[in-house]
Amino acid sequence: MKMMTMGKRTQAAVLFTLLFTLMLTAQESRSVQPEWWFGGGLGLNFNYYGGNTSTLNAAKSIAPASYTKGSGTGLWLAPLVEYRPDPVWGAMVTLGFDNRSGDFDAVTAAGVTSRVKASMNYLSLEPSLKISPFPANVYFFAGPRLGFNVAKSFTYTEDNNAAGTAIGDWSGVRGTVLGLQLGAGYDIALTSANQSTRIDLAPFLAIHFGQGPRSEDNWTLSSVRFGVALKFGSTAGTTEALSRDVQFSVRAPRLIPTERRVKETFPMRNFVFFDEGSTAVPSRYVQLTHDQASSFKEEQLVQPEPKDLTGRSRRQLTVYHNILNILGDRMRDHANASVTLSGASDKGAATGKMYAEEVKRYLVDVFGIDGGRITTAGRDKPEVPSVASGATRELDLVRPEDRRVDITSTTAGLLEPVQIVSLQEDPLDSDVLVNVTNGDEKLASWSVEAIDENGSVNRYGPFTGDQGRIGGRQIMGTRFKGKYTMALLAQTKSGQTFRKEETVTLTRSDEPVEDLGLRFSILFEFDQSRTVATYERFLTDVVAPLVPEGGSVIIHGHTDLIGEESHNLKLSKDRAEETKAIIANALAKAGKRRVKFDAYGFGEDLRRAPFENTLPEERFYNRTVIIDILPE
Repeated sequence: MKMMTMGKRTQAAVLFTLLFTLMLTAQESRSVQPEWWFGGGLGLNFNYYGGNTSTLNAAKSIAPASYTKGSGTGLWLAPLVEYRPDPVWGAMVTLGFDNRSGDFDAVTAAGVTSRVKASMNYLSLEPSLKISPFPANVYFFAGPRLGFNVAKSFTYTEDNNAAGTAIGDWSGVRGTVLGLQLGAGYDIALTSANQSTRIDLAPFLAIHFGQGPRSEDNWTLSSVRFGVALKFGSTAGTTEALSRDVQFSVRAPRLIPTERRVKETFPMRNFVFFDEGSTAVPSRYVQLTHDQASSFKEEQLVQPEPKDLTGRSRRQLTVYHNILNILGDRMRDHANASVTLSGASDKGAATGKMYAEEVKRYLVDVFGIDGGRITTAGRDKPEVPSVASGATRELDLVRPEDRRVDITSTTAGLLEPVQIVSLQEDPLDSDVLVNVTNGDEKLASWSVEAIDENGSVNRYGPFTGDQGRIGGRQIMGTRFKGKYTMALLAQTKSGQTFRKEETVTLTRSDEPVEDLGLRFSILFEFDQSRTVATYERFLTDVVAPLVPEGGSVIIHGHTDLIGEESHNLKLSKDRAEETKAIIANALAKAGKRRVKFDAYGFGEDLRRAPFENTLPEERFYNRTVIIDILPE
């Protein structure tokens, strides 16, 4: 069968168009795939002849003329075996019938126009390396081709001369030819990703080139193959291996409390931040008149009205924004105490000194503090700056943190934590804990679906690491009891996805927990994972003695949103684990053995952050570890 000659540019255009179309339709993730696939392929070879061929065999020649061009089509049919140990790399091999027949273009010599049809059939062995570089079903393959010749006949004809027809075998045909193949294809799943038996249909395109058919001339043969492969595989072994490596479990609380009354020891951040372009104390800080200050007592903040108990971070920020009033009240109580106010500004030490003087003015004019007890200084950056030398990233968030006044004193009572009472909504002991053994090692990320009895689905995540937390009330909504199928949807680091399920029953309380919980917070400087030395003594001498035998300690670390998310997650985990180690060591020395610990790092997770990240003081308070102590 003859066809129009397809030029190299046309071939390249067809190949590019096919690949571009396949990549556009590619999906975003790979499901668990079988390692071994078996099937077969069927295709059509578009064969192209070149070079110079004048002698067909000892009995037939058209020398000195020669055949130089030709083309044709032929069938390719072969069984196939494919091995995919990894979603990116794999191998496949075919062995089957390979027709490389074609017609040479007519040649006129000595007034005679002749034509030759070549019938060249091979048993071709084609091993290939398969590469799938994208998180999709597009793949590329390359490898050698070994062709074992099984037919080599020709039909020679002359125009207007039936007597000139000759049929025979080509002479000098190589018994084995060596070539190369390059190609691309697309695996189309014909079965659901949830089925263990998989069937794929894979259309592909390949280019073949290499040794010519004969050893006695320079006849060249190249082919473009359009084909399709049908492949069958089973994921039973692969899924079983993943199930062994990645264990999934869900731990639900016996009763999900909706809220808990908490007595919190809230640390005072000894900074006053200033707005750019202004030396006045910002209006968000509570500033009293002289008459109001005369009657101000810190206890007014400690015992709020019930309506003021709730609100994400509002209670704590209200306390912090009274820092100047708390300091003034405490300096009245500690008549011999003195403070140092060190102002810092990127505009220079003079502007920093103006910040400090403004704070001093407030304490002197409003609270009547003797100015001789207050020392002021100015500098271009704080002693512990947030902006590191040479830093270039996220400066719009970091620079405002260094525009501040640091308050220091040798009298510890001036800056000690404040005791406040608040209502904790969705306490951490109401969380449903999802544990994924080897998740950090094996998985790139994972999510969880919660499916209730009515088939309603809510999805949470994505998570990384070995554990995730989901608020019990978040799952249950307004329900008080329900049975849920918790489904793990995991993606491995090699790009495969798989699913595992577990069933849990959740029960929610509609009353606040009566037992008063205790909460402590420790703060960290920018990007520091080690516990501040003073807090180590605080954890050992103050926090640990308050943990009851048989009680629970929930420790959760947080960061601000500055920096890489993965770095912040690790940082918060390091902080939580170090805090746990200090408390556990103190409890062991005290002989308390039946204490349950739950330590977790949330990183910059905005859903769990204690504060927003808008103001510099909020970011400072988010660099924290919070310790919740719960009775037995």
